[in-house]
Amino acid sequence: MPAIGQVNSSTLLARLPELGQFTRQKICALVGVAPYNDDSGQWHGRRHIAGGRAGVRQVLYMATLSAVRCNPELRDYYQRLLGRGVEPKAALIAVLRKMLTILNAMVRDNTPWRPPCPTSA
Repeated sequence: MPAIGQVNSSTLLARLPELGQFTRQKICALVGVAPYNDDSGQWHGRRHIAGGRAGVRQVLYMATLSAVRCNPELRDYYQRLLGRGVEPKAALIAVLRKMLTILNAMVRDNTPWRPPCPTSA
């Protein structure tokens, strides 16, 4: 996958051996990028990420910064989120979750990165 290099793949294989075995929700929670509610009384709506494996999360965050520049699929997703008014850091975490979901499916199915087919307009 563009933006995933040797350090990222080594870190994922070493520190996240469950990659490819869990569902996308469980793998995101294990890394610590799943949104959890922090509702109390009349205060609703804000979601936060917490817990998980900080070392894996840090490496994936740096890869996400690179992905929104060099991976066309993830860059378009990031731009769509920003266009809808999502805060830039929240949009980056959403892209990180999407990237982790794709990587989880790639490991599960033992398939290489395949860019999406261009759509005819």
